[in-house]
Amino acid sequence: MTQLKNDLLLRALKKEKVERPPVWMMRQAGRYLPDYIKLREKYDFFTRVQTPELATEITLQPIDQVGVDAAIIFSDILVIPQAMGVEVLMEEGKGPSLPKTMKSQADIDALVTADAENNLQYVYDALSLTKKELNGRVPLIGFAGAPWTILCYMVEGKGSKTWDKAKQFAYTQPELAHQLLQKITDITIKYLKKQVKAGADTVQVFDSWAGSLSPADFKTYAQPYLLQIADAVKDDAPVILFPKGSWYALNDLSKSSASGIGIDWSLNPQTARELTNNSITLQGNFDPAKLLAPIPQIKHWVKEMIDGFGTQNYIANLGHGITPNVPVDHAKAFVEAVKEYRSE
Repeated sequence: MTQLKNDLLLRALKKEKVERPPVWMMRQAGRYLPDYIKLREKYDFFTRVQTPELATEITLQPIDQVGVDAAIIFSDILVIPQAMGVEVLMEEGKGPSLPKTMKSQADIDALVTADAENNLQYVYDALSLTKKELNGRVPLIGFAGAPWTILCYMVEGKGSKTWDKAKQFAYTQPELAHQLLQKITDITIKYLKKQVKAGADTVQVFDSWAGSLSPADFKTYAQPYLLQIADAVKDDAPVILFPKGSWYALNDLSKSSASGIGIDWSLNPQTARELTNNSITLQGNFDPAKLLAPIPQIKHWVKEMIDGFGTQNYIANLGHGITPNVPVDHAKAFVEAVKEYRSE
């Protein structure tokens, strides 16, 4: 095993003392980088995801160009429905669509569940190759979508602002919803364990649409499955949970087997610390839109953010994925501001 030269992220997740907070950005491998855009013009989305050499090249770009403290494998949360035999289409600039949606028991029974995680060998190959190419420079993050978020796409068939169909499905056919959530959970656990075996040092579970649920419904349809995943994977690698928009769940999740919780910009650092009794490492929560502000302003806001969270038990990140219109030097300024941070 190559010794990690920069293990800040892993130390922060273990709640060990760090000289400064580690920093990385969700969606850092991708559409705001000119080199990524060149590859996008040559290869379609799933070719980029399913070709280990391309996924590795894309994963490494922000390490070389922006200077983040961790790499996150270039992939997509919708590889799980694909592995279960569901067609997923990705149109540039439009987002994903799933032509066949889950409506009935027959639809759920038809899903491939036995050894579905073995259909994702290309992800494990990409992780192994990236690990080799990184040569210990920074840790490597693996990830998966959370069961509720995956259900949203499988029922809705495409992105949505309100997820009405997905919620209607959960509320009118709760038994089917829980069957589907459990199937997704079982595969996700095996998938994440295999990612760790292939080279991931830590894994993040993205519950991008958790915030569409009320606190009570989050406890029914999202939380039990997030906890199952954290419990199952915790001995393999540290787990970061990111339930976007679900600040009300922070207290419960802070008592889980997770090592970190990602938070978005809808709540301030002090409140997040209070809700978690400062008992867990927090990650976040810079609004990606603020990366469009002038660089001195970005640096000022970053300092305010870290002042709020404190430097320990903290990972500097965005509150959601970086947007395509962010200039690379602004992304770099965000990272540099974290690296230059000194508490007065």
